[in-house]
Amino acid sequence: MIRLFGKLPLLLLLLVLSLSGCATPTPIWRQDARNVLERARSDGGDKIFPEEFGSIEELILKGEALVKDNEVEDADKLFLLAWTKGGLLEKNIAAEKIRLKEEAERRAESERLELERKRAKEEEARRIALEKFEAAKAAQEAEARKIAEKNAEKVRQPRERQLPAYHTVKRGESLPFIASQPEVYNDRNLWPLLYRANRDQISDPRHIWPGQVLRILRNVSREDIAEARRYAQEKPLH
Repeated sequence: MIRLFGKLPLLLLLLVLSLSGCATPTPIWRQDARNVLERARSDGGDKIFPEEFGSIEELILKGEALVKDNEVEDADKLFLLAWTKGGLLEKNIAAEKIRLKEEAERRAESERLELERKRAKEEEARRIALEKFEAAKAAQEAEARKIAEKNAEKVRQPRERQLPAYHTVKRGESLPFIASQPEVYNDRNLWPLLYRANRDQISDPRHIWPGQVLRILRNVSREDIAEARRYAQEKPLH
């Protein structure tokens, strides 16, 4: 019994060494390969570079299959290759993200410039439209002023052409001469109108005196004019 207990530690040691010799060794690059695959996945590598990502994933799956078959050394080679390709994939993902970012910035800048050009074009169109409107408005105002001036001229003309109601006799004038004046009747044969209007101061139509102020009949009718001409023909002044 004592001999058995004395040999027990030695037996335990042999058992441990025996178990250690039968345990399956762990691949060195297995976890690194898994880690790089997950980082690539989280960075969107499966969507950005699906073929490269699938190739790495396939290497790891083959390595896991070899591990199950206790072909650890061959499995570790695949894991190492997967890790190497994963590192390259990470660099490509980073470069692609930079490229996409720069492309997005260029696109945004292009859209901004296009928007500025569009706004400038719209502003120019508004400016031209405003200038046309102002020009049309100015033309309308000028036309309105012309019409107003013409209307004012029409109003002024009767006033300017208003004929005198009296005539002061000058030396050498006669009733036919006075009647022939444009501002009187513009017709010498209408002298009887002057004679009729001034009978209170003219007794003989052949004799008028300088300084006399003769009334000039206005608004005479056609009958008055015809009668005056008939009278002038019947009793001409010589």
